[in-house]
Amino acid sequence: DHPAYIAALAQSVRAHWAEHGQPEKLIMSFHGVPKFSLLKGDPYHCECHKTGRLLAEALGLNKDQYMVCFQSRFGKAEWLKPYLAPTLEAMGKQRLKRVDVICPGFSSDCLETLEEIAMEGKHLFTEAGGGEYHYIPALNEQEAWIHAMCDIALENMQGWVSETWDREAAAKEAEMTHLRAKALGAQS
Repeated sequence: DHPAYIAALAQSVRAHWAEHGQPEKLIMSFHGVPKFSLLKGDPYHCECHKTGRLLAEALGLNKDQYMVCFQSRFGKAEWLKPYLAPTLEAMGKQRLKRVDVICPGFSSDCLETLEEIAMEGKHLFTEAGGGEYHYIPALNEQEAWIHAMCDIALENMQGWVSETWDREAAAKEAEMTHLRAKALGAQS
């Protein structure tokens, strides 16, 4: 829910939409976990929905324009729902003209996002009768994400976040630390 992360995600989605247009539905898919973790008090489910809501708000989407799903389930236990695969099939059967899928829980792409979501998800949706399917890549090395990650790291490495935290002073201190490390023989 860090504002810099949400802003970087929103910027990425807006850039994708500027190039490709906007879908009928934005699906925010998070890695699934067994439902029993939620029932035992794990806040992950709520945190995923909060990230989804904050991203939707940043994009100006209403509740009908997006949804949160969960991917990558295996075994016999019930996992967090709604499951992504059947959701994509159902949307395909409804003949949606276009869906976009983003995985906000992944700051960089991996086999799971590139194969399961980008490739298998597209196959499920289009084979069921859906139109266009777009996977919006993870933030990877996007400049907005690198700056956001730096801000988040600096906030947390400097001690507890407080109202007196000064970004410029923290950046200067980080540079001095870097220079001291180099003087002691650290590589780059």
